[in-house]
Amino acid sequence: MQTTNATQAYLRTKVMTASPAELRLMLFDGAIRFTEQARRGYEARDFEVAFDGTTKAQAILMELINALRPAQAPELCERLTALYTYIYKQLVQASSTRELAPLDEVLKLLRFERETWSMCIDELSRENRDASRMQELPSGVAPTAAQVREAKPRVSITG
Repeated sequence: MQTTNATQAYLRTKVMTASPAELRLMLFDGAIRFTEQARRGYEARDFEVAFDGTTKAQAILMELINALRPAQAPELCERLTALYTYIYKQLVQASSTRELAPLDEVLKLLRFERETWSMCIDELSRENRDASRMQELPSGVAPTAAQVREAKPRVSITG
């Protein structure tokens, strides 16, 4: 019981202090974890465990869809909505047929999305660090040509 409370407190703090980009990464982690749970449930013929994992993964996919901001990147949001809807439908298919193949497809796609998002966060972090270095130059000191080429504008992920 005490370990559960400590774990819950840690997770609550982690979520409350995470950036929007980190929260999205956590959603991918959760969707993968719950899809794996569903897969284990179907393998063991424990349909309650499978149902629990499936419904939690579906809830996360709905959150991923609802977090998209089409006004900022309409084409990207349209593509991601289509992808997440496809993944959601694969979960429904697995739930209705109790087959593992749709879950394997879901796991493959979720892991790819998670890795892509992680690489995006790393790249933006690097670019922001480079831009910060450019801003730290003393006033009146011009950056070298190499510094200008390496520096990129600050970018953030807001959802």
